[in-house]
Amino acid sequence: MSIPEPVNDQNFQEKVLQSDLPVVVDFWAEWCSPCKLIAPILEEIAQEYDGKLKVAKLDVDHNPGTAMAYGVMSIPTLILFKNGEPVERLVGYMPKPRLLSRITPHLE
Repeated sequence: MSIPEPVNDQNFQEKVLQSDLPVVVDFWAEWCSPCKLIAPILEEIAQEYDGKLKVAKLDVDHNPGTAMAYGVMSIPTLILFKNGEPVERLVGYMPKPRLLSRITPHLE
């Protein structure tokens, strides 16, 4: 069973950019209400797509370097990385079907 994995500025390269699987990174913060709404959806996706997709969470308050490097201006921002490159960016809360419609085409 897979769960969203916390990542930070120090291990982002290893855990996300060098991953064999596509990785959805949730740029979030503790005080962000929409971030709290999307968190259970990402937990479901992590379980349902275990072995095909990794889900990672990066707290922007504690890891500003990575957030700035990828131009994250508002949260939640989800960026899908494939082969170390950002291939999809989703900003704000969205329901699970809409999230999956943007993520799953990159999993083939």
